[in-house]
Amino acid sequence: MIIIPAIDIIDGKAVRLTKGDYKQKTIYNEDPLEVAKTFEGAGIKRLHLVDLDGAKQKQIVNQKVLEQIASQTSLQIDFGGGVQSDKDIQLAFDSGAHQVTGGSVAVKDVELFEGWLEKYGPEKIILGADVVDKKIAISGWQEDSSWELDAFLEKYVAKSIKYVISTDVSKDGVLAGPAINLYADMASKFPSLEIIASGGVSSILDIYELDKLSLHGVIVGKAIYENRITLKEIEQFC
Repeated sequence: MIIIPAIDIIDGKAVRLTKGDYKQKTIYNEDPLEVAKTFEGAGIKRLHLVDLDGAKQKQIVNQKVLEQIASQTSLQIDFGGGVQSDKDIQLAFDSGAHQVTGGSVAVKDVELFEGWLEKYGPEKIILGADVVDKKIAISGWQEDSSWELDAFLEKYVAKSIKYVISTDVSKDGVLAGPAINLYADMASKFPSLEIIASGGVSSILDIYELDKLSLHGVIVGKAIYENRITLKEIEQFC
């Protein structure tokens, strides 16, 4: 299982939210590039970069941060937040993204998202399946949808989706442990999916518990910034 540190961006700064609430924001570093280089220095290969301004405005806002990190580190970046048009996804790839995550667009514009899968291939497109009470949440978790998680995943497995990032919003940023049962259920029902867990990781023990599920990866944010997990522990796990 791959450990993927997260950098969430608001106003060009590295921040973390609690349960997706923009009013519960903590700024951890004014310079996201500095954070990314620290991760790279610890031997980390992947980065989850989220444009929270973009998620709110429904278009990419912080592409300059993506460009900086992509051009000045060797990290493979999966980028999400505000990618809701052909122009935006092309901008993300042109700015250095290795993969692009689409969540809201996969709900609101199925034809567009399926077009991206066909054009860029399932290796390049990650399905964002963030959930509140087993229903898909969109637009930076500011909106609920009518989609049940299982039906949503079934739909896109049929369209050859390979990677999915799923966050239990109730777990995000509260350091109370990940949604183990959620991911166990997903892995059981959808064995073809490369599942990336996100939200709630509070210690290296949580990572070892998730590893037992044979997931593809886990995204870790606040636990690193709050020193609940050290980069040394991540190196040892890897």
